[in-house]
Amino acid sequence: MSAVGYPLALAPVAAIGLLAVALRPVAAGTVAGRRLALVRAALVTGAFAVLTVELLGVLRLLTLPAFAVAWLTFLAGALAAVGWRRRRDEARGTAVVAAAHRAVEAVAAPEPALVGATAGPAVGAPPPPPPPPAATRHVAPRHAGWWTRLADAWRTAGRGERLLAGTVGGLLLVELLIALLAEPNNFDSQTYHLPKVEHWVAQGGLDFWPTAIHRQVTIPPGAEYLLLHLRLFTGGDALHHLVQWAAGVGVLLAATRITAQLGGGRRAQLLTAFVLATTPMVALQATSTQTDLVCAAWVACAATVALDGLRRRAGAGAMLALGAATGLTALTKTSGLVAVGPLLLLWGLAQLRLARTGGVRSRRQVRRTVAGSALILLVAVAVVGPFLARVTAEFGHPLGPPRLRESIPMERHDPPSLLVNALRIAHTAFDTPLAPLRRAGAEAIVGAAGIIGVDPQDRATTFGRERFPVPSWYPDEDRVAFPLAGALAAIGAAYALARPGRVAPAQAGPLRAYAVVVVAAVLLHTAMIKWQPWGNRLLLYALALAVPLAGLWLDALFRRRGGGAGGRRPVAAGLAVSVLAGCALAGVLAVSYGFPRRLVGAGSVFTTSDWDTRFLRRPQWAEEFRWAAGAVRAADARRIGLVQQNDNWEYPWWLLLRGADGRPPELVALQSVLPGRPPADPASVDAIVCTGSRPACTALVPAGWRVQFRGYVGYALPPGS
Repeated sequence: MSAVGYPLALAPVAAIGLLAVALRPVAAGTVAGRRLALVRAALVTGAFAVLTVELLGVLRLLTLPAFAVAWLTFLAGALAAVGWRRRRDEARGTAVVAAAHRAVEAVAAPEPALVGATAGPAVGAPPPPPPPPAATRHVAPRHAGWWTRLADAWRTAGRGERLLAGTVGGLLLVELLIALLAEPNNFDSQTYHLPKVEHWVAQGGLDFWPTAIHRQVTIPPGAEYLLLHLRLFTGGDALHHLVQWAAGVGVLLAATRITAQLGGGRRAQLLTAFVLATTPMVALQATSTQTDLVCAAWVACAATVALDGLRRRAGAGAMLALGAATGLTALTKTSGLVAVGPLLLLWGLAQLRLARTGGVRSRRQVRRTVAGSALILLVAVAVVGPFLARVTAEFGHPLGPPRLRESIPMERHDPPSLLVNALRIAHTAFDTPLAPLRRAGAEAIVGAAGIIGVDPQDRATTFGRERFPVPSWYPDEDRVAFPLAGALAAIGAAYALARPGRVAPAQAGPLRAYAVVVVAAVLLHTAMIKWQPWGNRLLLYALALAVPLAGLWLDALFRRRGGGAGGRRPVAAGLAVSVLAGCALAGVLAVSYGFPRRLVGAGSVFTTSDWDTRFLRRPQWAEEFRWAAGAVRAADARRIGLVQQNDNWEYPWWLLLRGADGRPPELVALQSVLPGRPPADPASVDAIVCTGSRPACTALVPAGWRVQFRGYVGYALPPGS
């Protein structure tokens, strides 16, 4: 990490902190105003980070100096916004004090005499009370410091609440430690997440490049845009895991605020945070360079902003925030729009309902809502539009080539196929270590599919060549199930739909409406996305939206645990406590023994070397890559050709063949799946490195070159090298 990178890497954190002060809500009665301020700040900072990449990419200025200037300018703007907000608050405070003085004077003034006498204080009457000092004004508690509020909350919390909060905080700290110690070793990151970042740095722009791995250019790059900032700041990938860790924190903040908006008190919010934080998929992804938590964070931000619109008219700020959240979701993972769409629909209907006040004002408010919806779409297009424009120009379709459009989305939508797909997704999501239960469930689904005439392995409803079922209970970041959190969320959703008044009496209507949105998002997901072994991580955004319903239901259950005929509620509460204990155990085991980053055991971040950590998924490849890269470096090759297949690892070459000064190597693809981007001529390179197929490699090697292969990795050098 460069010396300059240390302070620059803190720029996004400083910007969010400053903007949280500048963007804190003004309206009285705002629920969890400080968390809303952080959500707003995160959306502004995320949109700035994305638009900076897009603008500087067009200028071919994806360089450290350009990004340093951009962030310093942004920080200066955030500081100016804080100063403006403080002056505004001081002016408002002065007005409040003046109004209080006038009110006191009006109360203290004597009533005029009945017969034209001059009003004056009665003899011996006490003097009027002085105006209240500024320290006792109502606004003081609202502006109390974060630490003061946390200390007060901890002091007034019960033993159970402290246990919940301590578990969440402990998990976050352990995850932060792993994120800082471990090297990126996610499989997809080795194939396309991190190579695309290196390509941007090498070429200084965002233009597409010839490649055999279409996902390097076709999959939305929102999370990788954020990684690019850290890559330029630090010169490496040492801080790459912090993007998903920060997204995990953001998901917890947004989810707990959603719980508060739906009527949940402190315990309900802590239960929400606890269930979500202990979910193994969340704990494992928080130390990863995957993108699912980033997507879940933007979806949760959209949800909490949209819920504010159920009770009050939205201002321009809320519309801009919704637009930014929509655009950032689309740019990170388009599947997240499955939830954002229903959320925006709920927001629009609520705004139209609030506009029904009659007369001219009603028509004006309806027009304002329509204009606000257009503004949301405009902001979203500004964020995701440049990427979609590049994809459309390259492939003639905004969703990329047919290969991508047909691999993940469902190709059959008849009711029997949709039902079987939903059952398979549910089976994988609720998997447990109990193998007999897994087998029984899978056999029941396969049998039911046969009865209704559906092939459970149909390629039109199944990703690639995968076959259902697969075990998914093991704590692996790519596929681990969430039976406990999922079951709690399902029960919470059922109660929110059937008996919302018993869960949140003061917010029954919004609670039921929100539950409808969550259920709709899950159903749309199962109707639009094929079953795959890694499907659980694709559902992470829906789980983040659903867990607040679990927190609310659990809180209501504990409130009434002493009642009920025959002691049924105490028994239910006892079972709920047991499930929560299981959640805690699952979270602890995930960070302790989860794969491929863990605290203890084989592959521990404390006992495994940096290079071996990167290859925990495929340990046998670690030395093979080093062997081939060493031979290429010894030949002093400058321009190096790549031969690889769609799911091969490319990222190790960027690490091993980097120049002594840290400059990226000149790697060019000798195959290309992009029709308008022809591959490089093998005769134009100084060396060739290969992964996967030896026949594919030898077919591209010029005549007379020396080819060497070891298992997965090979290289070729010209005569005399």
